[in-house]
Amino acid sequence: MISLTSAQIDAWIAAFIYPLARILAFIAAAPLWSTAGIPRRTRLILGVAITIAITPSLPAMPNVQPGSLHGLWLLFQQMAIGIGMGFAAKIVFTAVDLAGELIGLQMGLGFATFYDPLNSSQTPVIAEFLGLMSLLTFLSLNGHLIYIATLAQSFNAIPVSAISLGADSWLNLVELGGKIFSAGLLLALPIIVALLITNVALAVLTRAAPQLNIFALGFPLTLSGGFIGLAISLNYLAAPLQALFEFGMSALLGFAVPVQ
Repeated sequence: MISLTSAQIDAWIAAFIYPLARILAFIAAAPLWSTAGIPRRTRLILGVAITIAITPSLPAMPNVQPGSLHGLWLLFQQMAIGIGMGFAAKIVFTAVDLAGELIGLQMGLGFATFYDPLNSSQTPVIAEFLGLMSLLTFLSLNGHLIYIATLAQSFNAIPVSAISLGADSWLNLVELGGKIFSAGLLLALPIIVALLITNVALAVLTRAAPQLNIFALGFPLTLSGGFIGLAISLNYLAAPLQALFEFGMSALLGFAVPVQ
């Protein structure tokens, strides 16, 4: 007759529920999997499958009762870590979206938006185009598999323990938000500079020939120049995107600092 003690049952539940909480929180917040195009049931099945696959190789979980107050606190902490990792991963794609918005605004296409059902919001067309390009580049680099490997590694870098994350961890996440603006501006800078030169040339031309209709001439030129610059920059976009993806992957595990 097989007899199980409550301690054994608690250990089995803890070995599965804590990794599942972190993984599901990451899937709910990370790009690619957090879009509305993936059903919630699919995300749940994916989280359970990843948890079952990596649980045997994870370090030992704390010896606490999952239903106790301390166990619930650990569960909440794992959810917070997963959301923080998802936010760190999303910074990369948000920077690309910002670059697309800056380019579209400089081209005169800031008003050209459409409803994006994946993000449930109005999205500029240039930002949507660059976002899709970055997502395809990420998938071509097997970024989704790197996500899973990083999740498995996170339980060694950020183990499930009674030691809470320090305030510096959340400060690191806030500081990562600055990467959105710096990386987005650097990605859009070549096209912005090209369009700035075009606008300066139009201004000089207007002063030299005041009879020209700058409004009828300027918009087609900036629009054409923006598209030409965007087409040329696509050949060189893979290298900065790869560097940005590598930064995002390092930020997944680098933001967590335990309480000293």
